[in-house]
Amino acid sequence: MVMDKLGTSLQDALKKLVGAGRIDERTVNEVVKDIQRAMLQADVNVKLVMALSKNIKDRALNEEVPPGTGAREHVIRIVYQEMVNILGEGTDIPLTPQKIMMIGLQGSGKTTTTSKLARYFQRKGLRPAVVCADTFRPGAYQQLKTLCEGLNVPFYGEEGNPDAVGIVERGLKEIDKYDIKIVDTAGRHSLEADLIDEMEQIHAVANPDYKLLVLDAGIGQQASEQARAFNESVGISGVVISKLDGTAKGGGALSAVAETKSSIAFIGVGETPDDLEKFEPDRFISRLLGMGDIKSLVEKAEEALSEEEMDIESMMKGKFTLKDMYNQLEAMNKMGPMKQIMQMLPLGGMGIKVSDEAYQVTGDKMGRFRVLMDSMTEEEMLNPRLIGSSRIKRISRGSGCAPEEVRELLKYHKTMQNAMKGLRGGKFNMQKMMKKMGM
Repeated sequence: MVMDKLGTSLQDALKKLVGAGRIDERTVNEVVKDIQRAMLQADVNVKLVMALSKNIKDRALNEEVPPGTGAREHVIRIVYQEMVNILGEGTDIPLTPQKIMMIGLQGSGKTTTTSKLARYFQRKGLRPAVVCADTFRPGAYQQLKTLCEGLNVPFYGEEGNPDAVGIVERGLKEIDKYDIKIVDTAGRHSLEADLIDEMEQIHAVANPDYKLLVLDAGIGQQASEQARAFNESVGISGVVISKLDGTAKGGGALSAVAETKSSIAFIGVGETPDDLEKFEPDRFISRLLGMGDIKSLVEKAEEALSEEEMDIESMMKGKFTLKDMYNQLEAMNKMGPMKQIMQMLPLGGMGIKVSDEAYQVTGDKMGRFRVLMDSMTEEEMLNPRLIGSSRIKRISRGSGCAPEEVRELLKYHKTMQNAMKGLRGGKFNMQKMMKKMGM
């Protein structure tokens, strides 16, 4: 993911503060230059980057360090606050019955985002339903129908009928009993007169509570032009940035939308139906800087797990046996991709690196891990250090797995154990700093 690269670059910059003997002008200048480089590579507007750099530098060198706060914590807090300011406030879409109209140009990911939005409300305990009013793009009806059926979300459309306004009128009556009514409209290759006319007619019939503009993160700083044009044409309540996980211009799109005085409601962070997140600048920047997002982690756990399965505190403990690891991986597997979950823990900001390989815990690998653990003794599960070459051979024979697979399991456990130990603090206690920042 490109936003991962931005996050890694920013975290590397902050590590210079963590490792510095003292915070002086030279250290601040080096950190600011690294932040500039990372932001420009993510396609953030040059003027915005320079203004951000100036604010960070001025505040870091001139503001008095608050009592009870170290110089390092103070500078990191400034970086965090200034980056949050760039993005502005997010659009708050309440969890109440409402009608939402989806708009955007063709190719923005609007249809897929529509199904993800339905899934978002479904996870929150509301009953969504979707109307397909995209009569322009061939295949739009079938695509949205298939996506909704896969989520068990009610769907209304009239394949082959070009009357988008009539479809919306009939569709809304058909899904009237549902909490969330989402209307997916057609897009064009540009904001043409016929598209504006159709959107205005649909708007008049639907009378939506919210109009969400879907923008492909790949357009970068051009996002501001589209956001401004759509807002002037039909008005927008908020923006959804799609495909944020796969473009070098993601930072440009995020910052460009904020520049137009529009606000971001959701961000698409992956390909699965669950990969749509409510956009909250403070949480987003916190994760980007490696400070984690414990609040989002708890919310995700509450959605996916029962009380018996959810034990966030045990993930934060230093002692981490093979049995603990398996129980937590099994629970976390229900919450979504491992990488997304681990990014919600304050690892990066403490200098803890988790390799991409360590994240790749697929269902198949989980199954192999289970087989291996079933061949271990209780003593070995509680104290993996006991497992030497002779025990590896025994576990390998008993499980029918190669010795290399046993070593892979032990290596993975060691990586995760080190990460969990880092959560307790160490040289630089990021959790303590997060509390001071009110995070």
